[in-house]
Amino acid sequence: MSVSKIFGENVFNLSTMRERLPKATVKSLEKTIKDGTPLDLSVAEVVANAMKDWAIEKGATHYTHWFQPMTGVTAEKHDAFISPAEDGKVIMEFSGKNLVKGEADASSFPSGGIRATFEARGYTAWDPTSFAFIKDGTLCVPTAFCSFSGEVLDKKTPLMRSVEVLSKESLRILKHFGSDATRIESYVGAEQEYFLVDKELYEQRKDLMLTGRTLFGCKPAKGQELDDHYYGVIKERVSAYMKELDKELWKLGVLAKTKHNEVAPAQHELAPVYDTTNIATDHNQLTMEMMKRIAQRQGLVCLLHEKPYDGINGSGKHNNWSLGTNLGENLLKPGKDPLHNRRFLLFLSAVIKAVDTYGDLLRMTIATAGNDHRLGANEAPPAIVSMFLGDDLTAVLDSIKNGTDSYDSVKGVIETGVLSLPSIKRDTSDRNRTSPFAFTGNKFEFRMPGSSQSVADINIVLNTIVADALADFADALETAADPMAKIDQLIRETITNHGRIIFNGNSYSDEWHEEAKKRGLPILPTTVDALPVFITDKVKKLFTRHGVFTEIEVESRYEILLESYIKTINIEALTTLEMAKQEILPACLSYTDSVVASVAMKDSIGIKAPATMALATKLSDGTEKLLAAIDALDAVMAFVPQAIELETANYYKDKVLPAMDAVRAAADSMETIVARDYWPFPTYTDLLYRV
Repeated sequence: MSVSKIFGENVFNLSTMRERLPKATVKSLEKTIKDGTPLDLSVAEVVANAMKDWAIEKGATHYTHWFQPMTGVTAEKHDAFISPAEDGKVIMEFSGKNLVKGEADASSFPSGGIRATFEARGYTAWDPTSFAFIKDGTLCVPTAFCSFSGEVLDKKTPLMRSVEVLSKESLRILKHFGSDATRIESYVGAEQEYFLVDKELYEQRKDLMLTGRTLFGCKPAKGQELDDHYYGVIKERVSAYMKELDKELWKLGVLAKTKHNEVAPAQHELAPVYDTTNIATDHNQLTMEMMKRIAQRQGLVCLLHEKPYDGINGSGKHNNWSLGTNLGENLLKPGKDPLHNRRFLLFLSAVIKAVDTYGDLLRMTIATAGNDHRLGANEAPPAIVSMFLGDDLTAVLDSIKNGTDSYDSVKGVIETGVLSLPSIKRDTSDRNRTSPFAFTGNKFEFRMPGSSQSVADINIVLNTIVADALADFADALETAADPMAKIDQLIRETITNHGRIIFNGNSYSDEWHEEAKKRGLPILPTTVDALPVFITDKVKKLFTRHGVFTEIEVESRYEILLESYIKTINIEALTTLEMAKQEILPACLSYTDSVVASVAMKDSIGIKAPATMALATKLSDGTEKLLAAIDALDAVMAFVPQAIELETANYYKDKVLPAMDAVRAAADSMETIVARDYWPFPTYTDLLYRV
C-alpha cells in the first residue's frame, strides 16, 4: 500500500478540483477556502457537475448533505443521482441547487424549543471550506444546518462564526505589529482515546449496548497497576484494526498519525496532525464514525464512552489548540527570546485573561453525564480549570510583573551518561498531565474533554473567549498615544489581574483544591453544577456581543444539554433495574439454592459443613441486600420529576445516581462469591483481556 497514493483518494480536494474544474472556478473556491471570502454562487453549477462525475466514477450512486446537529453526532439523508428520462430510463443529475441547499426535518432533531413538531422545515447549506468526500458509495457534502426561521440548529455554524470573530479581533491586534496577514485561523489536533471489546462479549452485556458503559462489574485481579499496557506491544488483532482504520481515514483525507496502547487494558489512542478547527472538527466526527464501523468488521466494538469500566482509566479527547495567520505564522510560538516577544506575550495574555474570566464556561463545555465519572479520578484533570505554563514561561511572566529584564531558564541539554547515545535537548518545560489547560510549546492542550464529545462546542467557546479578550486589547490600543507602551501595560495588567489561573503543580492534590478555593476559581464538580453557567447574563452577553449565538440559541442549547443529561441517567437507571431484576438476581438465587441444597444433602447423611453453611448464609444475606437496593431504586424512580428542568437534573444527581450505585455495590459484591458458571454475563476480565 502506498500511503501517498491513497491519501485523499475519496476527497474532492483542491488537487482534484484543479484537474476537473476551470482555473477561474478553482481560483474563486480557493479564495473562499483560504481567505474566507464570500462564496460566489455562480460557480456552484460547475462544481456540482464536476463533483457528480467524479463521484460516479468512484462508484457513488447517492449524495447527501452531511451535517452536525446538536445530537453530537452526524446526520445524513441520501438521495440518488437519478432523474427520470422520457424514454423510461434515467439520467444522473446533481445541480448547483442540490449542492448549495438541502432540506431536512428540523423538528426531529434537538432544538431546545426553537422548533415545534409542526414546524418541520429546516435547511442545510454547503460549506465549501470543508471538502466533499465519498463514504459507503455516497457523496457527502459538509453543510451547516438551520431552521426555517433562521435559528442555528447545528454545531458547525457557530463554530465557523467563532473563527470569523477570532480572525477579526486578531487582525485588529496584528496591525499594530505591521503584519500583512489577512486572515487568522484557530487550529486543532484532537487526540482520540477509545476502548475495544470483543463483539460477542459486548452483545452479552445489555449495559454496554444501551448505555456505552458497564453498570455492573468487579475490578479484575489484574488491572492497570503494573503500567505494562501503556505504549506496550500492540496485539495482533488490535494492530489489524488500527491498520484498517488508518487506511480508511487516509482515503478520507484525515491526517491520522500516531497510534498506541493507552494506560488501561484494551484502551488505545489515535492522534492526527492538526488542521483548521472547522476541518479538524469534521475529521474527528469522521474518525469516531470510522472507528465504530471498522471495529464491527473486525469482530470488535469501539467504546467511546468516557468511563466504560469502573476503577479503570477512562477516555478523554485532548484538544490541542493554537492560532496562526494565513502567512504560516504561529501566534503562540514564544521564539528564542519570549521575554521581548511582544506579539507572543500579548496573544498569550489574551488566552490567560480569557481562561480566567470564563473558566466556568470552559468547564461547562465538557460537562456530560459520562465525563462526570472521569474528571478528577487521578486519570484526568480535575473539574477545576487552571492553566499550566511551565517554569520558563512563568519565570518570563514573573519578570514582566516585577519589572526585571531577565529570568533563569531551564533550557539545556540532558546527558544520558552513555557515550554512544546522543545528548538530548531539553524543552523549556515538562509536561503536566494533571493540568486541564497546559501550554505545550506553541499551543495549548485542553485535556478535560470527554472521548465521545464533538470538539465543536469546546472550540466555539475557546475561539470566542479569546476573541473577547483580544477585542478589549484592541479597543485599548486603538485609542493609545503609544501602542507599544500600551501593549507592555496590557501584558503586565493581565499577569497581575488574571495570574490566579496559572498553576504549575499537581492538580490532583488535595492542597490544590483548597488553594483553588482561596484563589476564587470556580468549583463545579458535576454537570448539573456547571450547566447553569451557560445561561448567565455574562455568557449570554459574550455570545450575542460577538454574534456567535443569539440569546434564544444560547437558551436552546442549555435546554438540550440539560435534557441529554436527564435522559442519559434515566436510561442508565432503567437498564440497571432491568439487569438486576432479570439477570443478576435470578443468578444469585439459583446459586444460593444450589449451595443450600448441598448443605441439606450433607446434613442428611451426617456430614458437618460449617463453611458451606456460612457461604449459604453469605449468599442469602447478599441477595437480600441486592433486593433491598433494587426496591430502593424502584422507589426513587417512581418520584422522578417529569419536566426538563434543573430540578429534575438535580434529582437524578442526588437521588437516582446514589441509588444506582447501591444496586451496583450489592451486585458486585455477589459477583465475587457466585460461581462463574452462574454469572449471567461476561466479567471485566473477559471484556478487558479477550481482545
